[in-house]
Amino acid sequence: MRITEGGVCAAQGFTANGIHCGIRKNRTKRDLALIVSEKRAAAAAVYTTNLVKGAPLTVTKRNISDGYASAVICNSGNANTCNADGEQIANETCALAAKALGIDRSDVVVASTGVIGQPLDITPIANGINELVSGLSHEGSDLAAEGIMTTDTVKKSVAVEFEVGGRTCRIGGIAKGSGMIHPNMATMLVFITTDCAISPEMLGKALSTDIADTFNMVSVDGDTSTNDMVTVLANGMAGNEEITEENGDFAIFMKALNTVTVHLCRMIAGDGEGATKLLECNVCGAKDEKNAKTVAKSVICSSLLKAAMFGADANWGRVLCAIGYSKAEVDVTKVGVSFTSTKGSIEVCKNGAGVDFSEEIAKEILLEREIDINITLGDGSASATAWGCDLTYDYVKINGDYRT
Repeated sequence: MRITEGGVCAAQGFTANGIHCGIRKNRTKRDLALIVSEKRAAAAAVYTTNLVKGAPLTVTKRNISDGYASAVICNSGNANTCNADGEQIANETCALAAKALGIDRSDVVVASTGVIGQPLDITPIANGINELVSGLSHEGSDLAAEGIMTTDTVKKSVAVEFEVGGRTCRIGGIAKGSGMIHPNMATMLVFITTDCAISPEMLGKALSTDIADTFNMVSVDGDTSTNDMVTVLANGMAGNEEITEENGDFAIFMKALNTVTVHLCRMIAGDGEGATKLLECNVCGAKDEKNAKTVAKSVICSSLLKAAMFGADANWGRVLCAIGYSKAEVDVTKVGVSFTSTKGSIEVCKNGAGVDFSEEIAKEILLEREIDINITLGDGSASATAWGCDLTYDYVKINGDYRT
């Protein structure tokens, strides 16, 4: 298995494009993206747990209820959420894409991201659809990645190559996510494509299993989005024998999928609104996986800990505090904490109490762009990882006038 180029166009049979159609006022910002499979593909998705859901999620869930889709269309700049005509607009978007592509509109996944509660005018999408379709190409993944960005500062894309049954397969993805990022599923937009042949049932199983350890372990700000989802299309064009059960081929596919999703998780967490640092919390020695995940999430979500990381302050007491209110089953007298970066590693807590350490060395370690918060619980053999970012002045600046 190896990392390769191409994002959502790395797999055979997929093309993509992204344009500015006029939803966003800034003409330098792409605001409409399209991903297309030349062959009807198995489809699976997971959706936000927020009770307030964007209309595109309702329409997408209905469209892929048969387990198949051929295209994904997504606009940025407007979430199409809490609008009286939301489903109508989402359905019209599907119909426009379907007509231009010559497919059934029920084979279109539709997504939107941006401001909530603002009516979405279908006119820019209708005016831009021909340009969007005519520009589809096997090199279009980056353009699509730009088209789904809101407050993101960088494009998020990855692809891997792997073998199943003697056939070379590829799986790739693009994502957007910077704010309103918090477990549980789904707290961002992620579109994944693969040419591996796998049944809709097994594709759904792979995705729902994977997100428990990946996208559900990411938090930027504690706000669960209304709109976002993770979608996978698998068109089978690699020519492998279709995966229809949990066998060795399924395990290989799961590993490839996880490689893509972990990369995207780290990109999303590291590009949190106003963030200067990617935080990775690694918990080991937990009684069971549930307790390990509870601790990792609690620490990564702590506003006080996030602020300390912004200030490069080795305030390990905030780690212990977050563990203490997490409601995980933990013997605090066994807890150990260390901080690690490319500058080295430093132990700051052992058996639930502080140890002597150099504040100067700790500061040097914590000034790096990527920080690992390592926690040992001493209660068992289970482990978990969660991802987040620091909390900075710019987060408030960005969200203070996001709508206006």
